[in-house]
Amino acid sequence: MERRFEGKTALVTGASRGIGLAVARELVEGGARVVITARGEEKLQEAVRELDGPAVGIAGKADDAEHRAQVFDAIRSRFGTLDFLVNNVGINPVYGPMMDLDDVAARKILEVNVIGALKMAQDAVSAGLRERRGAIVNIASIAGVTSSPGIGMYGVSKAAVLSLTRQLAAELAPDVRVNAVAPAAVKTNFARALYEGREAELTDKYPLRRLGMPEDVAGPVAFLLSDAAAWITGQTLVIDGGATLVTAE
Repeated sequence: MERRFEGKTALVTGASRGIGLAVARELVEGGARVVITARGEEKLQEAVRELDGPAVGIAGKADDAEHRAQVFDAIRSRFGTLDFLVNNVGINPVYGPMMDLDDVAARKILEVNVIGALKMAQDAVSAGLRERRGAIVNIASIAGVTSSPGIGMYGVSKAAVLSLTRQLAAELAPDVRVNAVAPAAVKTNFARALYEGREAELTDKYPLRRLGMPEDVAGPVAFLLSDAAAWITGQTLVIDGGATLVTAE
């Protein structure tokens, strides 16, 4: 594989498995040094070993200021500065109609998915992202583009992430590029409730006739971080197997 990220340092949040781990693997294989985060220490360290490269894992919660301080202290002490941020952390602790959503769950979703992404971006800029003319990619969802029954507040939070992407792109230009990806259903543990027991039914609704895999998202994220995307900022790349091409009957 081309070592297009040689000498670069990346932070990938929520990367003990799924999309985050696939992104981290893509970056390490491209020559990057990677710091990954997740809540669970054991799974995170397993991911570090699996990456088998210059990777460091820092366990903690994305909405915890002390955790973020620890992450950026580790980046400075181990690698000196930061080139890339991939905001992959996202939660959806509830499933059901919006009318049944309680305030605690709604606030927690917004705190982690939106405020957490903003704070990571602020800290990344303080860690040298602007000086390094770096890039940010936010992992959103097509739930933020279209209505998504059952995961409505998650969709609201991801719509906010798309707006945050545009705003940060405008404010951080020309030094930092900020883009987002919006995947449809990807076969991860996080999305299991959406497809388990009905994968064939869902697959029939996708023009490409399959659900996504983490690697289907990792490649486009790496592209948006790379010099090949040097004139792209403030954009959202929908990665959905063609799902949004299909109109409801």
